[in-house]
Amino acid sequence: MGGNGRSGLRRARPTGRGSALVELALVSPVLLMMLAGVLNYGFALRTAAVAANAARIGAQYGSSSPTTATDTAGIRNAALNSAPNVSGLSVASANSCQCPGGTAVNCSGSCSNGKMLMYVQVTVSGTAQDFFAYTGLPFSGAVSAQAKMRAQ
Repeated sequence: MGGNGRSGLRRARPTGRGSALVELALVSPVLLMMLAGVLNYGFALRTAAVAANAARIGAQYGSSSPTTATDTAGIRNAALNSAPNVSGLSVASANSCQCPGGTAVNCSGSCSNGKMLMYVQVTVSGTAQDFFAYTGLPFSGAVSAQAKMRAQ
């Protein structure tokens, strides 16, 4: 032993090595779950925007004349052709008629106070792609959009 009273062994100083790796291992599952949620929400948002546009296109086609207002196959094709990159969309269309005052009437009838107004309503529904399925995070992905226009 020397005169200073220290032994020949050195004390190990804590360096913190490896703690960043442990922290990453603890936080990464949470970050991955958040990323999966963001991706699922993004796909749902994209599908909802495409469905809204398809409903608008279908209603625009149907509103071009009273004849096309009853052409359900043409309305369906116009809506689906506007969304070629999204599969599984379903299209439904319906007609309604009103008198100028807003009173609903049968489309085969007539209005006593003016010209009957015909409306086309198109509803597009679908399911967004599920990027990451996890039982702890339920995600239906169901989207629906509706558009209504007056037939010319």
